[in-house]
Amino acid sequence: MMLAKSDSSDGEAMATVSKSTSVPAAESSGEPVVADVEYVLSEDLKDLSNIDTQLQTLLERLDSKEWMVVFEALTSVRQLAIFHPELMQPILGEVVASVTKALKNPRSALCKTAVMASADIFKGYRESLLDILDPLLLQLLLKASQDKRFVCEEAERTLEVMTMWIPPQAMLPKLQPYVKHFNPKVRAKASGVEDVEQIGLESLLKIAAAQLNDRLPEAREAARKLLLHLHVVYQKNPPDISHSDLPESEVPASKQDPWEQYCLNSLPAVTAQAVLRVTCVDS
Repeated sequence: MMLAKSDSSDGEAMATVSKSTSVPAAESSGEPVVADVEYVLSEDLKDLSNIDTQLQTLLERLDSKEWMVVFEALTSVRQLAIFHPELMQPILGEVVASVTKALKNPRSALCKTAVMASADIFKGYRESLLDILDPLLLQLLLKASQDKRFVCEEAERTLEVMTMWIPPQAMLPKLQPYVKHFNPKVRAKASGVEDVEQIGLESLLKIAAAQLNDRLPEAREAARKLLLHLHVVYQKNPPDISHSDLPESEVPASKQDPWEQYCLNSLPAVTAQAVLRVTCVDS
């Protein structure tokens, strides 16, 4: 399958179907045969010419058994999210459910298009997605963890878009459950949040610390990197902490290092010591 590589720095693109078809060599071992597709930048996407018809038939097309029909319907979703988000708002929950379903499709081209559609939905609807976000977020975390590189990278870019367009304070409660998800790769991806200024140093410290003993090396490495990043952030702009903030049993006889103080104040003692071992050895 020939795919046109996006030149966009943030990977924002959409897919359209060309008229020619072929049997991709890379997909001859089991994945369904797909038509050649071209990925077009979102900024080059034009508005719909027949908005009413596209909107009225959208849910039916998204639920079609024909993958090409679903493919084109996802294009309509992107156009509506970009140009007419208010018109799709009444059926947003059903649209998001259909996009989530498309993310599970074994056809890589359709799956990737659903990932791209998710990015435009995040931009168009922001916080209004929060109540219906969980199934979509899980699928994006799974896609960002899978082996198919071009889908994985697109999912990672879409997750970045999500954190840019939905306030981090609102996103943190959505991400936290996935830090303890049964899938270790999902845990690793969910641990990679680094928006310290918006989310808060203490919240991220707790997330990273919880992953230090994860079974998956990727999750432990993500936690270690985040802790090192948090240590640097702390050193540049340490929050005010006094000994009076500490439990009486943890008040030191002599002056402690401020970072050590902060960790003991924010975490259980055993966990704080594990964090300090990472940051002191690697700093």
